[in-house]
Amino acid sequence: MLDYFNSFKLKAWHILVLLVVLELIFAFFTNSFVLSFDEAIWQCIGRNWFRNGLVPYTGGVDNKSPLIYIIYGVSDYLFGVNYWFPRLLAIAFQTTGIYFVYRIARHVSGQPAAMLAMIIYGFSLLWKSTNGKMVSLTQTYEIGFLIMSIYFLLIAANRRHLLIAGMLAGMALMFRFSAAPVILLMAVSLIFSRSFLNALQFTIGLLIVTGSILSLFLLAGINLHDFVSNSFVENFAAGSVTDHAFAWKAEQFANAFFYSELILFYPFVIGYLFIHRKPDIFLWWLTGAFISIAIIGMYAQAHLKELLPALSIISAVSVVHLVTVYKMPLRALYLVIAISFFPKDLEPLIGIKKFLMNTSHAEGLCSEPFKEDEGWNRKLGEWIDSNTKPGETVFVAGYGAQVQAYSCRLSPTIYFNATQTPAAKQGLFFDLTRHRPAMIVIPLFAKYDLVAKDIRAFISQVLAKDYSFDRCLFSYNIYRRKIARN
Repeated sequence: MLDYFNSFKLKAWHILVLLVVLELIFAFFTNSFVLSFDEAIWQCIGRNWFRNGLVPYTGGVDNKSPLIYIIYGVSDYLFGVNYWFPRLLAIAFQTTGIYFVYRIARHVSGQPAAMLAMIIYGFSLLWKSTNGKMVSLTQTYEIGFLIMSIYFLLIAANRRHLLIAGMLAGMALMFRFSAAPVILLMAVSLIFSRSFLNALQFTIGLLIVTGSILSLFLLAGINLHDFVSNSFVENFAAGSVTDHAFAWKAEQFANAFFYSELILFYPFVIGYLFIHRKPDIFLWWLTGAFISIAIIGMYAQAHLKELLPALSIISAVSVVHLVTVYKMPLRALYLVIAISFFPKDLEPLIGIKKFLMNTSHAEGLCSEPFKEDEGWNRKLGEWIDSNTKPGETVFVAGYGAQVQAYSCRLSPTIYFNATQTPAAKQGLFFDLTRHRPAMIVIPLFAKYDLVAKDIRAFISQVLAKDYSFDRCLFSYNIYRRKIARN
């Protein structure tokens, strides 16, 4: 046994297995064993599409691509309301991205850099500051396709590789428009480093995929104007998720770049700039990723994932250069870096304890101080499912996507997740005026105050006119529509 440990040599698949285990723990033990808020939105829209024939932006609105709704629609069609299938699929895709980071680093700097890049990238994906517990996001697929695209650009020995790189970039763009700056800089780098014909081949691959997917959207009945408007334009309208004051954005920027684990990368980036005194594909990649984050301007934790692949490869190449030039001990550096980058988050341990103890709250808690609980949201949704008819509609006011998802009931409005742009407000008022739901559910906790006053006032008017109080459950007041009498 001692001889075995002395002769043990760390291999790439050992690291991949470790990272998959960590990804599973973080994805399944830090989310209260329910669909998260974002997942619930996509679940509702995907379910409406695959079960009720209501295509995206007709059966529900969010600022995401229909590709993510397909994933959740297929998940619901095969397994019903669940969170495990989308997360397993995302983990598989994220792990593929980790593997291609390994392949890229090995191609440019050898096996030691490849192993280190995989460790750094895999661990940094799980940080709390990069929203490590949320794996089933559009970023996972966008970034994964970008990583693979850049790999094929680097190994391109013929134009077929360039075509594949462009096609993979097209998939990234169709998942998130935020991939555009990276893709543009990739094309520019091709023009400067190789030739215009190579950039053209890459662009042809990009156009083939984007054109094909847009055509499929049209065939499915999706309005392309609605797609572009909701997934891009509306993100910058008044009342949108990006509509914040400069002071708020500055604070978010500081928290993201100066008060998070991202600072671990900075010495390696500075070292890389001294090693490579002119821009290369990784610096272009990093620049494009930062531009995409800055354009959105929220500096949200999940958005920081965009930076991690380029930062991880740059850091690994810098470390190997130090080892080569200054004869530093590689194994010792591996250990120090692994410990430094390892995710230091107690949420998974708390989640495991909660799972093992199988703790549950008493039914129907409705006493002050009112609070939101994801487990309660699920229970309330399941109660609504049992206490309404399949054909009836239910409106959950505020940020009630989780309740809506577990209720398995249609909302009377496509704006069921408190979208508050001017167009969304008018759409909500019109939908609720034209279609009175069988049940309206109102949260009692403080988060409901974040909903615009005019929306809350309108809902109160609807309740006063056509609804009667039924009961309070899980910090929500439940109202049923009054029965019309002749």
